[in-house]
Amino acid sequence: MAFNVSTEAGYAVLFTVLCIFTTLAVISAGYLNFALPKSVQDLLVGHKQQSDKDEDINASSGGLLATDFFLSARDSTGTFGIAMSFFASGMGAWVVYGTTEMGANPQLSWLGVLGYAIASAIPGVFVMWLGPLVKEATKGEEAFSTTDFCRVRYGRVMQLSCAAISVFYMWIYLVAEFTSISNIFATLVVEQGFAQKYTSGIAISVGVFTVFYTGLGGLPASIITDKFQGIMMASLVLLLTIAVCSVPENRITPEQYAVAANFTADGFYALVTLIIAIISAELFNQATWQRVWAAKDTPSLRKGFGLGSTLVFFLMVFFGIMGMIAYAKDPASYDSFAKFAFLAFFDLLEPMAKGWHILVLIFVTSLAASSVDSLQNGITSILSHDFLKFGANPGLIRWLNRAVLVGVNIAAIVKSAQRYDVLALFLVADLVCATSVCPIFMGLLNPEKYGVLSPTELGAFMGCIGGIATVLVAGVIVDSSTYASNPFEWFWLRDPSALCALCGTNRMWTFIVVPIISVIFTVVFTFADIKIRGGRKPLVAFAFDEKKADEKDIEDGEEHFKSEVEVEA
Repeated sequence: MAFNVSTEAGYAVLFTVLCIFTTLAVISAGYLNFALPKSVQDLLVGHKQQSDKDEDINASSGGLLATDFFLSARDSTGTFGIAMSFFASGMGAWVVYGTTEMGANPQLSWLGVLGYAIASAIPGVFVMWLGPLVKEATKGEEAFSTTDFCRVRYGRVMQLSCAAISVFYMWIYLVAEFTSISNIFATLVVEQGFAQKYTSGIAISVGVFTVFYTGLGGLPASIITDKFQGIMMASLVLLLTIAVCSVPENRITPEQYAVAANFTADGFYALVTLIIAIISAELFNQATWQRVWAAKDTPSLRKGFGLGSTLVFFLMVFFGIMGMIAYAKDPASYDSFAKFAFLAFFDLLEPMAKGWHILVLIFVTSLAASSVDSLQNGITSILSHDFLKFGANPGLIRWLNRAVLVGVNIAAIVKSAQRYDVLALFLVADLVCATSVCPIFMGLLNPEKYGVLSPTELGAFMGCIGGIATVLVAGVIVDSSTYASNPFEWFWLRDPSALCALCGTNRMWTFIVVPIISVIFTVVFTFADIKIRGGRKPLVAFAFDEKKADEKDIEDGEEHFKSEVEVEA
């Protein structure tokens, strides 16, 4: 592939886009209020800021309220803001590779594309239903993440388990974003190629700018930039659709398209795998859950996530179709690996004028920045609630968050320099999340409403352990000679018998069986826990944890859960 974007033009695009988003974040944080009319502030910010009363409370409490708003943007954002935020934060630079690779692989084709599109959109539908339930379960706690839900519902052990898995997933996501944006610039900027100094410089630039503006503006800043990024992405996709399809070199006949557009068994396996994998992972994405508390009310939450999910679906399908067109143009090159499926989108860009290549750089820089800043805010949300609860100095909390973000970003940038396959990275994180998603969210089950046993902390924790054990056993079953010595290798889902990353049934069955076994472990150990310990008690209780009920409430609760077991028996 030959592209002719100059190094100077590439840097100009990168820093212009990042500076624009930084300016928006500074405005949203209120640092430029003195220089802007209120009408301009309202137009740019578009969400409720703290009232004068809130500011008085903030001053008297050492900044506690301001820090809560910085981390949660609580009850401030309407339907459009939530929709654009979910859309922009969930669609990173990786989409240029992910669904395009599905479309350019005739073994996966339409079902692979639809699987990726549905799987990427459906977490928003789940959050539409689960979000209000989680908010209700943490009412009065000023929560802003599912780790807070785990602490309230279960205890410290499950809180730490959820936090560890969430941070791991979001860190992998960061690695994938830095890898993707670096590779895209390296592909389009002609003089640099894949020189490590250049690709690392791109990743560092995105990391530094996003850490800076999220450190200043927090979640409100991320939501503001997401609105502009979402509008920009939708506009650019429309323009790219027109441009790509109007270039004579990209035109294909119905017969050529029929070769690329297939419905295959491997495509179905990929569809099932992706839906389970991405739902499991995205329910641990605290960047998504922060938007639940940021929503102005439940209708705004549901409409916003519904609209955002619809936009995500169509964007993913767009890139999938681009992959099919690329394959249909030159199937022989893709079949012989002279061209690679994950680069199919760039195959369509090659005959276009340089101006379109620059437009794509604007597009992917927006994608990367929107995802990275959301992930950074999600990571800080995990660490902050307990510090707020125990009255830590708000300024100290913010500096601690910034220090953690710097460390996490440095680790992600270093890892991204190794240029792992983006799809493989996500599958590792997805499988880790699949081991624990059911035990955690089974905590929302209401025995009186659903007629099922509600998990204890021990039951939920053992469910997570059961999920991990299932992965290890699955690896030995798939290839005992490879995985018997180190069964944890199966988390990479390397299947010698499969022809592509999502082909074959082994990965699909792993993603089906792991959540099922984790549910069975959760139910069995919950039943045993209630029978042996006689009630719902956390595995670890610290003196500084507030009691949520008096002794009578605790006794009543124990009797209630004893009766659950008797009913089940």
